[in-house]
Amino acid sequence: MNRLLITGAAGSLGRLLRERLAGYASVLRLSDIADLGQAGPGEELVPCDLAEAAAVDSLVEGCDGIVHLGGVSVENTFENILQSNFRGTYNLFDAARRHGAPRILFASSNHAIGFHRREDRLDGGSRQKPDSLYGLSKAYGENLGSYYFDKFGLENVAVRIGSCYPEPKDRRMLATWLSPDDFVRLVKRVFEATRVGHTVLYGASANREQWWDNGHAAFLGWVPQDSSEQFRAKVEAAHPRQDPDDPAVRFQGGSFAAAGHFED
Repeated sequence: MNRLLITGAAGSLGRLLRERLAGYASVLRLSDIADLGQAGPGEELVPCDLAEAAAVDSLVEGCDGIVHLGGVSVENTFENILQSNFRGTYNLFDAARRHGAPRILFASSNHAIGFHRREDRLDGGSRQKPDSLYGLSKAYGENLGSYYFDKFGLENVAVRIGSCYPEPKDRRMLATWLSPDDFVRLVKRVFEATRVGHTVLYGASANREQWWDNGHAAFLGWVPQDSSEQFRAKVEAAHPRQDPDDPAVRFQGGSFAAAGHFED
């Protein structure tokens, strides 16, 4: 790959990929509205507001692949999410359409399906049940990817990321945890697979507790190597068992599903 674009490169996942994908492409084009520091070897720093269509068009030009992490990453007001997550994601897909249709990895979220119950086993055909305005924006991004593939042949993979941290922070994350190493392996497989079409898959490691089935995406060749089990004793000791009728426990989206509607 000659040039790989990472949006949201100043965020936690963006910083992770910036470090671990160094040398994976001849050039890493890194973009954010936040400070990106100094460019390292093989890096291009391109500040960009994703809500500005002309700026996004220039950002995408010359790229062979895109990892789209940019946007609001937590629950927020509709107006804020509208600009970055709805309009920004549209601008990115449409710019890709005009510039050779580079393959896109879209960072979706488990919050696109957060109102499914924990006892539900989900796969790629399970219907969207967003648990928040943020989750709604991720469901929109997945549907945008479906549209751009069906109409324009723009291949893309929407990854419903669980909880990507060095280690799980609570009992829920024993099921949703995605190790940084497994995430990097997944990113590479998305761009190395011969064909991806439009695929929605779940970003979780090989944890003992399994809510999600990626059998439909086995053709990608991504096999998680890590498990949250090594952290179980530590997590359970630090976090008492919760009421099973608490909405944060009943639904897969956890606290996002339990929270009220976000207002100014």
